[in-house]
Amino acid sequence: MIQKINLKGKFQLFSDYWHPRIIGQVNDTHIKLARLKGRFEWHHHDTEDEMFLVIQGNLAIELEDGVIALSEGETVVIPRGVEHCPVAAEEALVMLIEPASTVNTGNIKSEKTVDAQWI
Repeated sequence: MIQKINLKGKFQLFSDYWHPRIIGQVNDTHIKLARLKGRFEWHHHDTEDEMFLVIQGNLAIELEDGVIALSEGETVVIPRGVEHCPVAAEEALVMLIEPASTVNTGNIKSEKTVDAQWI
């Protein structure tokens, strides 16, 4: 069944940080929502590109050669193989668009490695 998705309503369904939730699928690509706060882990994705779209707040993506600062309504695509570290000084609400095979911590395993859940 085709249904519209209310992003604000979906964000209200969870409060934990760095645990993406899947809200839809387009072919082999997941559309995910995540609440981010603090510093994540330096990592890369060997075979997947990753798109970050800031819905609310601010997000910095640290790269080896600089920082990409994102505000509400801004997006960036991190190409496969690029080391990066997302950082949110305050809570940021973010949409991620990435292949269904993407593991949130990419090439590393840590306590922040989680399986995305459908909501």
